[in-house]
Amino acid sequence: MRMKKVLAVLLATSMLVAATGCGASETEGTGESGSTETKTSTADGGLVPYAEINLGEDFTDLEATITMFNHRTDMDSDDYGGVNWKQYLAEFNKVYPNITVEITTDTNYADDALTHLQSGDYETIMGIPAVDVADLSTYFLSYGDLDTMSEEINYADTWMYQKEVYGVPSTATTQGIVYNKKVFEDAGITDLPKTPDEFIDALKKIKENTDAIPLYTNYAAGWTMGAWDAYYAINATGDAQYANQKFLHTKDPFQDYGDDTHPYAVYKILYDAVAEGLTEDDYTTTDWEGSKGMLNNGEIGCMVLGSWSVPQMKAAGPNADDIGYMAFPITVDQRQFASAGADYSYGINVNAPEDEQQAALVFVKWLTEESGFAYNEDGLPVDASTDETKLSFEGVTFLKDEPAVEGEEDLLNELNAESELNINNGGNTKVQEIIEHASIGDMSFDDIMKEWNQAWSDAQDACGAEVIY
Repeated sequence: MRMKKVLAVLLATSMLVAATGCGASETEGTGESGSTETKTSTADGGLVPYAEINLGEDFTDLEATITMFNHRTDMDSDDYGGVNWKQYLAEFNKVYPNITVEITTDTNYADDALTHLQSGDYETIMGIPAVDVADLSTYFLSYGDLDTMSEEINYADTWMYQKEVYGVPSTATTQGIVYNKKVFEDAGITDLPKTPDEFIDALKKIKENTDAIPLYTNYAAGWTMGAWDAYYAINATGDAQYANQKFLHTKDPFQDYGDDTHPYAVYKILYDAVAEGLTEDDYTTTDWEGSKGMLNNGEIGCMVLGSWSVPQMKAAGPNADDIGYMAFPITVDQRQFASAGADYSYGINVNAPEDEQQAALVFVKWLTEESGFAYNEDGLPVDASTDETKLSFEGVTFLKDEPAVEGEEDLLNELNAESELNINNGGNTKVQEIIEHASIGDMSFDDIMKEWNQAWSDAQDACGAEVIY
């Protein structure tokens, strides 16, 4: 029985879980190798790697205390509408009673995680923040080579360097728009918008026919602005090579291509919505935590956020069934596309004691294969042995960004730093400035894009990135 089924029963029956649990005997069992002896180490006394751990059989007597640092503050609460951290740990300890996992969460995780790493004193497990891939081995333990890990997990190349895998995704997400289905229905929207013009028209209908805020920007939170960067590649071009390969070598990538596609079309949706009064009255007073309940209760029509937001919106009030998720409104050659990729990935401290590293490997594999975390969080599957997910984008093609070509693994980071645009890398300020200029009306959208193009071109020159496209 997979844990997501157990946890679903757990939620429905106030923690009364079936006795079958999710593991085999704690003292013996038969793994893929056919051995009836549980593993305690490799033959040479070192770590048993991720791919060779038999959950429920190996290391059930291992004693260790490990720490984990992550961004899911909502899961600290007993009131969280899904499965919270306390419940996951309770299930884990039924099989591994002597492994203690101490979890710390942080609302400013992206910045604070980097601070932890730079201090040299960081947790046993953490969501890998925005580090250069060349530095991965400085901070994190390799889970194994790419070929081996690709048989175990999806998105194995997300945090990969020189064919070694340093991160296992917590879940995988797609990028679209979370919305209130009842608000859209009350507004008279019968078909979900598929183009920028259709989306703006839908927002106008919400403003005219309901009391809801059509599009809530979440400007004040800052980090929420970075969500817009997730749509510039696959969603806007239908090209899996665009993000990590072509974008780096494109001349003026923020130009108007004239067909409502490419990065220009993504950010123009935001500018136009603000300029036409289709967002909150005062963007400086938006409230991230409060916005969840507002969307659930029909006070907001929609928000541009990854699919990871869906369970949080459902859990924020009594109207979970009103929460929907739609593809980003850009159509390329009569088709819609959505990117599928890893959310934060678990990295294991390369400097931790060996017993803690082994316990961390066990816990990460349990989270991936047995806990049902990705499924419970409305994510796409990470475990390569299953395709189960709650998400469904009818008629939308899912693609995964192809990795950078060999030798250019850090070029995007270099261009982002040089241009200060930080595309899809925490570039919150530039998106906030779109809202500011659109609200005041002191700068046209085309002028903003002209500045971005110049910054990108200058960065290409400085970094020696050849312009090909």
